[in-house]
Amino acid sequence: MPEGHTLHRLARALTDRFGGRVMEVSSPQGRFAEAARLLDNTVLVDAEAWGKHLFVRFDGDRFVHVHLGLYGKLDVYDGPAPAPVGQVRLRLVAAAPSGATDGDAAYADLRGATTCDLVTDDQRAAILQRLGPDPLRADADPERAWKRISRSRTPIGALLMDQTVLAGVGNVYRAEVLFRHRIHPLRPGNTLRRGQFEAIWHDLVDLMHEGVGSGRIDTVRHEHTPEAMGREPRRDDHGGEVYVYRRHGQACHVCGGKVRTEVLAARNLFWCPRCQPRFRSRAVLR
Repeated sequence: MPEGHTLHRLARALTDRFGGRVMEVSSPQGRFAEAARLLDNTVLVDAEAWGKHLFVRFDGDRFVHVHLGLYGKLDVYDGPAPAPVGQVRLRLVAAAPSGATDGDAAYADLRGATTCDLVTDDQRAAILQRLGPDPLRADADPERAWKRISRSRTPIGALLMDQTVLAGVGNVYRAEVLFRHRIHPLRPGNTLRRGQFEAIWHDLVDLMHEGVGSGRIDTVRHEHTPEAMGREPRRDDHGGEVYVYRRHGQACHVCGGKVRTEVLAARNLFWCPRCQPRFRSRAVLR
């Protein structure tokens, strides 16, 4: 599932290509056809993301709410729109102004999304109220997340993936930020110190902003890059350099121990038992 930085990149791309332009809106697949007719030949104002939710705003405070889910994909292209291929639920085409050239043309296709709905401003607000703070948003309030985490006995590895606690953090950022701070993913949330949470939050802010800029998730520090360590770069569909994510059974870049995995809430955890030892409460140590 795409993580929050991907949605923020999409929001930026949609605003840059289409913001302030009259749009041709259609649903070649047909599942969004009625809403598309209401938006056709109106102005796309801008787009914004909150966690893994994307909101594309049109005139009249009407929003297309998109959640990509596991299989959804939204692609933005420059150039004239060709005939749609496959199950395109939503197509956005920038209407060419008088005298425009092909260089002004752009379009976007949405396929396979879990959610693609036309919502009002009030409905959008209701969705946002259910989400936790997003590390990529300037208006994020990390105190809301800390209150939830500090009162919960749920493992921190599950809390970080709970979108009502923190919005936008997915399995990669979850695994990597916990490794970077030497915290075992099964440690209860209410055993974290405030300073530990604040360090995690600020690290997520930095890492996820880097992801927005690069389009990759790179989490290893300079001294652990392939160049610094003389090792082969990571080669899979993820692409970025990571410490533990999808590295089960491989050697930890820091200590050389084997990376472990375990299922928590139907998602795979990844961690290094040496660098992230199990939490032992002092209260039970006699």
